Amino acid sequence: MPLKLDNAYYGNRDVLFLARDFLGKVLVTQVNGELTSGIITETEAYAGVTDKASHAYGNRRTGRTEVMYQPGGVAYVYLCYGIHYLFNVVTSVQDEPHAVLIRAVEPLAGKEIVERRRNMSVFKAAVSSGPGSVSRALGIDLGFNGADLCGNAIWIEDHGFRYDDNEIAATPRVGVDYAGEDALLPWRFFVKNNKYVSKPNKF
Repeated sequence: MPLKLDNAYYGNRDVLFLARDFLGKVLVTQVNGELTSGIITETEAYAGVTDKASHAYGNRRTGRTEVMYQPGGVAYVYLCYGIHYLFNVVTSVQDEPHAVLIRAVEPLAGKEIVERRRNMSVFKAAVSSGPGSVSRALGIDLGFNGADLCGNAIWIEDHGFRYDDNEIAATPRVGVDYAGEDALLPWRFFVKNNKYVSKPNKF
């Protein structure tokens, strides 16, 4: 039986461990009575105040980033380029603003709903690969920002899917060139040879 991840899980202070461990977990949303889900296939880790790619780098606290300083187990959703909603899992403990960006999922439940939202077949990789596509496929918008991941609107389950280390690629994160040397950190993780992964997907 699937297990909903709990606050103790999200409270883990090792954001790199969690970013890898989320692979194979199932992200679930319930929007207007419609349940959809996807197997997480790609993530990126952001390590709080010391990571130049993080919104919280240098202990920045703004109206947008304040949610990152909460104890792990809440959603951080923001609008990117005025177009895409990006869904992040806040992890770690109070005032340690770690987060994991969910970059891709493989559609699982509610596939016909996903197809309607995306106006494309679930067999097309683009339906839910890339963080903006994940949010559109699963109905995530700014209304989910700050949502309790142990609640009934959005949550993550463990279905027992596991990937061995040799099935996981670790590469630099996407679109963080501004982060200097931190842009080179191999903190993007994805399932090798899974088509539901955003590009670049070479390893």
